[in-house]
Amino acid sequence: WSGIRYHNNKFLFLKDHLNRLFEDAKKIDLKIHLSKKKISKILFNTIKINKMKTDVHIRLIVSRGIKSTPYQHPKVTISPPTIVIIPEYKKPNEFVINNGISLALVQTIRDNSVQDPRVNSLSKMNCISACIEAEKLGSDEGLMLDPKGFVSTCNSTNFFIVVKNEVWTSTGEYCLNGVTRGSIISLCKENNINVYEKNFLIEDVYKADEAFVTGTFAGVIPIIKIDSKTMSDGLIGPITKELQKLYLKDIENIN
Repeated sequence: WSGIRYHNNKFLFLKDHLNRLFEDAKKIDLKIHLSKKKISKILFNTIKINKMKTDVHIRLIVSRGIKSTPYQHPKVTISPPTIVIIPEYKKPNEFVINNGISLALVQTIRDNSVQDPRVNSLSKMNCISACIEAEKLGSDEGLMLDPKGFVSTCNSTNFFIVVKNEVWTSTGEYCLNGVTRGSIISLCKENNINVYEKNFLIEDVYKADEAFVTGTFAGVIPIIKIDSKTMSDGLIGPITKELQKLYLKDIENIN
């Protein structure tokens, strides 16, 4: 599945979302019977029929299809894949964007012992467990480690820190390689901000100058607190603020 934002009469990063959708489907031997061009047309028709202009979140889901019997093996599938498109009006939370959120380190590990954590699957139990943990700890999101003990991701967003004007994020081996994550990495490179996909520890996070997360709808969200550690004096750090501006400018210039 993929979550796609429709903003000012245009889908944001649609090509990237569809490329990832087809790559993920290939990894689980799910052959999508429609082309990317055809799916794009269906998405635009959905928007047109519903007379939507902006502030729309699209959930695009592809499942294997109808089965002849309730059995897990794909071989009993007797129809082409089922495609579901769910549009809903949704606006980025301006308070969160301007004031940030808090994170808590959780015990739930982001690993590949059950499924590939890079595939955007509806099997979200791992992330839901982390989300529940974080809420019980009084935080907005859970910060998850990978099996090697390095910082991986959050339960629904991708995680970044800023260390001496360098932007760090995980290697991407144990997290969903989000489209917005990729956009921010590209914007850093285009604007002479040093960015590294690397392994780092929770101790590095606590010592970082800034932290932020990225997501399809909100873009760049500042982190003001991680466990008991207040980040950048509880304010939006300068690099985070600059990336927010660059991202907003970027999405307005998308054709």
